[in-house]
Amino acid sequence: MNTQTIRGRVLWADDEIDLLKPHVLFLQQRGFDVTTATNGDDVLSLARQEAFDIVLLDEMMPGKDGLETLSLLKGFLPALPVIMITKNEEESLMEEAIGSQIADYLTKPVNPSQILSAIMKNLEKHRISQNRMGERYIQSLNEMSARLGGELTPAQWIDVHHQLTQWELELNDAGETSLDEMLVQQKQEANALFSRFVTQHYERWTKSPSDERPTLSPDVLGRFVKPQLLNGQKILFLVLDGMRWDQWLTLESLLFPDFKINR
Repeated sequence: MNTQTIRGRVLWADDEIDLLKPHVLFLQQRGFDVTTATNGDDVLSLARQEAFDIVLLDEMMPGKDGLETLSLLKGFLPALPVIMITKNEEESLMEEAIGSQIADYLTKPVNPSQILSAIMKNLEKHRISQNRMGERYIQSLNEMSARLGGELTPAQWIDVHHQLTQWELELNDAGETSLDEMLVQQKQEANALFSRFVTQHYERWTKSPSDERPTLSPDVLGRFVKPQLLNGQKILFLVLDGMRWDQWLTLESLLFPDFKINR
């Protein structure tokens, strides 16, 4: 196999590996270099001698079983992703394997597409995610540009701000910098149009009844707090002055496990 075409090096251990030759061939045809083993000792020896990107490990093998092999393997290659493959569907085994920091868990019989999907999820997730992110962002940018060309309601402006903020966070998390300039330009355009929108409508909002305008600061207590108090509910009312939406999203992710959050 031409090394330039190799998508990843796979070490596959199964005491019945001969029966899995069609699966091995399937992976090889899709650009993966596959080395096979039939027992845990060979897995450990090969992993010390050669560099692999991922290991497919059968749970039931003669000598060292999959879990013992996994534990020893993680002892000297803790970051190497390992996919456990087993006939055993017992929940306790799954928990033990997951607790040993496996990358995935597949139950036999497995088909070639399942194996390929599990490998790609672990080896190519970042690349695929970045490619798809670029496509999604371009589509979102085009849709937003079309929206900004029309008349937006206050609620739609809030949605635009949320979308731009979400994209900024996603691109930062992914370390994606090639789209930064496009995002900056989009934000500048949106800011200019929003400033014009507020200038045109703000005076009218201040003179309108609260139910005929977007929620302004003086409306918060009457619209959100007072009804809860009248219903006899206990409320902890916090005012976080000047908090940006991206800062709230970071805080929100920490609160989700313990609170039900309604935006």
